[in-house]
Amino acid sequence: MRTLYVIPARGGSKGIPGKNIKPLAGKPLIAYSINVARLLASDCDICVSTDDPEIIATVEQMGLKVPFVRPTELATDNSGTYEVLLHALNHYEQQGIHYDRIVLLQPTSPFRTADDVCNCLKRYSSDIDMVVSVKRASANPYYNAFETDNNGFLQISKGDGNYTRRQDAPPVWEYNGAVYVINTDSLRKMPLSKFPRRVMCEMSESHSLDLDTPTDWLIAEAIIEKTSVKPH
Repeated sequence: MRTLYVIPARGGSKGIPGKNIKPLAGKPLIAYSINVARLLASDCDICVSTDDPEIIATVEQMGLKVPFVRPTELATDNSGTYEVLLHALNHYEQQGIHYDRIVLLQPTSPFRTADDVCNCLKRYSSDIDMVVSVKRASANPYYNAFETDNNGFLQISKGDGNYTRRQDAPPVWEYNGAVYVINTDSLRKMPLSKFPRRVMCEMSESHSLDLDTPTDWLIAEAIIEKTSVKPH
């Protein structure tokens, strides 16, 4: 089963300007995802999809060739991951290279490890659409997530609200954005959000930090400085 590792990294980040190549603990952020991919695949099966010359230069300084420049229309604030992945897949198919699955590694998850990716790969089979990494959700619709009713009053989102302790409520999960293992046949048929056959793979809270805001970045720096949890 041939696997393409895709690391999407457009240049126009607004939450953290230039975040994909911003140094974290002495290395550009994107380096952590590249390093993890290199533990699992040859460089020829690793694709950094970017529109940005600085990102291209940074990646190629690491000895990894960027196979193409992402088209401008796929590098806007409104561009979707689905179209970016299809573009990468089509690039290789035009060269006669066919992949059975894509592993999507977003650069904003520097604490993700090769073992986390391997655990997701072990859950994958060709009869499902996607394995996605998750973490325990911070809010639980059975316990502390609410909606307003027709009168504007808060009501528990799900169930009868009889759970008085979080640990008694059914567990719920949220995507952590770290790992997606995607069936390429499914990808050609529909966007990721429409996949009916999704399987989760739990990751630890300490590996799940997603860097989206300046506060997230400060937290990452504090974790590196103050704890034994280090990005790879």
